[in-house]
Amino acid sequence: MELKQRHYNVLTVSAQPKFNESLSALISERRHYEQELEESISGAKRRLLEKEFDFIIINAPLPDNDGVHLAIERSSKSGCAVLLLVGRDYYERVFEKVCPYGVYTLAKPSPKQLVTQAFDWLESTRERLMSFEKKSANLEDKMQEIRLINRAKWLMIEKDSMSEEEAHHMIEKLAMDKCVPKRTIAEQIIRHGGI
Repeated sequence: MELKQRHYNVLTVSAQPKFNESLSALISERRHYEQELEESISGAKRRLLEKEFDFIIINAPLPDNDGVHLAIERSSKSGCAVLLLVGRDYYERVFEKVCPYGVYTLAKPSPKQLVTQAFDWLESTRERLMSFEKKSANLEDKMQEIRLINRAKWLMIEKDSMSEEEAHHMIEKLAMDKCVPKRTIAEQIIRHGGI
């Protein structure tokens, strides 16, 4: 799937109507973005409990918080990319605080071109994170398969008086004979309490 054909869910957290209008105009130029708006950190937290987002754009400060904690939390504990916009006077201090967590930071006001580039950075980061998520899921599946096969082998050692090598060979042979994955054979052995 081409990058521009993928759709991204964007949560904008901002209480400034003029900023929201400008940002919405930029986002609407990117037809593959679907935007939702919250005007407070508490509203954003409620929305995040209901739905996963690919990007979060936080325009600090907000009426109930500066947004730094939410930016750090979402960037470090979820698969979304986060952009935090802060006043020029606070930029360096906030950047030092959020940078270790992978939060992108822009000083306000920022030119349109820079915000557009920031969208590209968010897309790039989200693609990389999705790749890691897939690899992690594949690794977890493989580990689960190994645990199942080991459990089946120990059942065969215990119930069928086989050595570990014999049990391993038997699982491989049955899988080849039946043209099924070793995981399927292991599940059958576990279900039946042996071969």
